[in-house]
Order: sequence, then C-alpha cells, then structure tokens
Amino acid sequence: MTLSPKQTQAAVQTPVHVIGGGLAGSEAAWQLANRGVPVILHEMRPERQTDAHQTEGLAELVCSNSFRSDNPETNAIGLLHEEMRRCGSLILAAGDRARLPAGGALAVDRHVFSDSVTQAVSDHPLIEVRREAIDALPPADWDSVVVATGPLTAPGLATAVQELSGADYLAFFDAIAPIVYKETIDFDKAWFQSRYDKDGNDGAKHAAGEGDYINCPFDQAQYERFIDALLEAETTKFQTWEKDTPYFEGCLPVEIMAARGRDTLRFGPMKPVGLTDPRTGERPYAVLQLRQDNALGTLYNLVGFQTKIRYKQQKEIFRLIPGLEEAEFARLGGLHRNTFINSPQVLDAHLRLKAAPRLRFAGQITGVEGYIESAAIGLLAGRFAATERLGEPHSPPPEATALGALLTHITGGGDPETFQPMNINFGLLPEIQPPAGQKKIKRKDKKPMLSRRALEALDAWLARDPAQAAAE
Repeated sequence: MTLSPKQTQAAVQTPVHVIGGGLAGSEAAWQLANRGVPVILHEMRPERQTDAHQTEGLAELVCSNSFRSDNPETNAIGLLHEEMRRCGSLILAAGDRARLPAGGALAVDRHVFSDSVTQAVSDHPLIEVRREAIDALPPADWDSVVVATGPLTAPGLATAVQELSGADYLAFFDAIAPIVYKETIDFDKAWFQSRYDKDGNDGAKHAAGEGDYINCPFDQAQYERFIDALLEAETTKFQTWEKDTPYFEGCLPVEIMAARGRDTLRFGPMKPVGLTDPRTGERPYAVLQLRQDNALGTLYNLVGFQTKIRYKQQKEIFRLIPGLEEAEFARLGGLHRNTFINSPQVLDAHLRLKAAPRLRFAGQITGVEGYIESAAIGLLAGRFAATERLGEPHSPPPEATALGALLTHITGGGDPETFQPMNINFGLLPEIQPPAGQKKIKRKDKKPMLSRRALEALDAWLARDPAQAAAE
C-alpha cells in the first residue's frame, strides 16, 4: 500500500493502542490506520488462550457463523450492514468475501473470514500487531487507547477499569451451537429447503428442489422424546460467583428454552412453519434447521442450538434428531461468560470512559450484542480516536441511523439501572412522521421508510467528513 503525504506525515505520530483483536478491535484499528493514524494492536492469543477461541486468527467467530439478515430495507441488522459498508468497514468487506449461501442472511466461512481480516490488518503499513496480554490498566504514556477486549476481558484489566470507573461490571452467559459434518447427515430423512422457499436467489433454488438450509423433521413422539432428553441432561456446573449471572435472551441454551415449556422450541428455533417434508407433502410437527458453516459445504451448524450440556451427553441427545442418528461432530456446544460495562453510566457520547477519557471502549464489552453490532462500535471508536488524534472536527452519526441509534442507546439512551446487552433493532431509531396529508404510516411501509431516512442521514454525515471525501 502506498501512503499519501498526509499518511506519511501521520505515521510519525504517537500511535493509538487498540487492545483486543476481535471484530471490534480489528475494525477500530482499520478505521484508524485508513485515516493515517498509526496503530499498535495488542492481541493476547496465542500467548494466552480463552475458553471460547480455537485459533490465533484475528476476528475469530466463536459462536454462529451468521451475521444475520443482509436486507437493508426491512431489517435493522441489514441496515447496519449497509451503513458499515458505506463507512468502509473491514468486517463487512471480509464478510462479503467469505459469504456462504444462507437465504437472505449473510453467513460466512469462519476460517476464510478470519484469515481475510488477519491478512488485511497484518499487511497495513500503519498497523503493528503485538501478541501480548494487557492484564492491567494501560501505561500512562498511552494517551489514546481503544479497549476492545470483548466478553473475555483479562481479569486484571477488568478489575482496573471497574476500580477506575467506580461502577460494577455486569455479566451474562453466552452459549455456542454444535457443528456437524454434512456427510454424516442422513438425507433419507433430512432435506434442503429455505423457510417459505426464500433462498436469496429469487426462488431459483426452490425451483431446482434445493434450499440454503438442511431440515430434520420430527413427529410428535420424536419431539417429546427429544424434549425429555434435554430436560434430563446434565449441564455444565457454575462456579459460586457465576450462579446469579443472567443469560442473554437472544442466545438462550436449548435446554433452558426446553425448561420454559414443552412447546417453547417448536414455536422458536424448531418451528416448522414455511417448511414441507417432501416425503409426506406435509408440514412436520417440529424441525431442526442446519446452516452451512464453511465454503466447502462440508460443515453445518445446528441453528439456535446453543447449549451447556456436557459433551458426552450432547452426542447422545443430538443423535436423537431424525437425520442425525449417525452424525459426527466437528465441534460440540459450549458456554462462556461474557462481561460488559454499564456504558450509559460510565461512557460519554464518543465512547470515552468518563473517569479516564484516554480510554475508549468498543465492541461487546460496551453492552451491544452480536458480531456486527460489536464491529459497528469498533468502527465508531476507531473513527472517533482518529479524528481526535488528527485534531479534526467530528460528531457522532445521526440518531436516525442504525449506527447512531446503537451508539445513543449504549451511551445514554439505555437505563443504567436495567441495562442489558442489545441487538440493533428499529425500536432504537427515532419515530418517523407520516408524509403530509397522511394520518399514519402503513405497517408494511414503516421499516423501508426508516431505512431510507437512515441511509440519507448517513450519507449527509459522511459528506461532512473530510477523510471520507478524500478516500472516495
């Protein structure tokens, strides 16, 4: 990469330190470097491994391989995708390169994705990657730091920030879904079909008798037997200090959902609506869906089946699923503890810790939930840190955008007393007024109108950014 005169001049500046090489940290480093600000990215793996990670790669996906809906018109996460693309997001660019078939969702080959991010960051002339753990408050001469340590923050650093801010950390458990080898699935029972035949290819796959998901059908007796097994399973035991930690409602372990009622799963991740078993011509009583997990199409993950069941029992129980009786698992489900700060209480509008403004926070540690939401806060933290370092005027994105709405929620919009992790959703965006002469907006028109307003507001915000204009 050839640096412009401005970038060359900036390269001699004091670097910004980014702690954590996950999605948020990688995105923050990329945004900083692309604005001409040198970065030192600190990643503790492989010096210190975590309970959730398996590789040394940056931006490793430890749970699902899906970035969820990619439709910017009717889905808030799809809108966030589009906004980040327009902001030059590394994570979305890598996601697009590693895309797998998943209907209207953006699912990725997790290894291709991580390799792409790792390569881009490592090759950037203004980014230095240091493989080391930061297990205490950063040195005082680090005058600008982005803390993007995610849900698995080193204990020493977490304690230091807690003491500095005077506010307690909050925590919840997040669970990981199993992955099976496609070749071990019994297709005499399972079949390919996207729900409602929405395959992201204008029905072409449906016309060919295909689809983006593998479906395993249950009759009522099979379903009841499966629920019994989940309810009787032995699960991972909590430590004393973990017992009062709540789960995030959007990522409940399958056995916790089963315990809430025998029909909870078949009205949730195992709902059969929009699916027809080609052998019977009828809708099954319940369905487990599997989604492609790698570009080769050899691995599939159990959609919505995060779990904390012990490994040995996982194999026994999940082989009760019709079509998975002989399944071999590339990865079993697991559980890890997530940590996040009470952001509305301790962060300012530019993601700086009020008690120590040299520290800026990004990613899941700020109380956003989801891969893309975490990367989005990394993107904003990187841009804020860059404009501060360069002495340029800067302002947060408009609240009418998905980026702005998410930022507003975690830096003041959320109630500190009840603050919990949040995915992006249209409910975080300000209400939109009906057009002149119209009393109210039709329900089907509201989301597209919110999305159009958001993208117009984002484009106007970007147009005021001298660095963005220069890049374009």
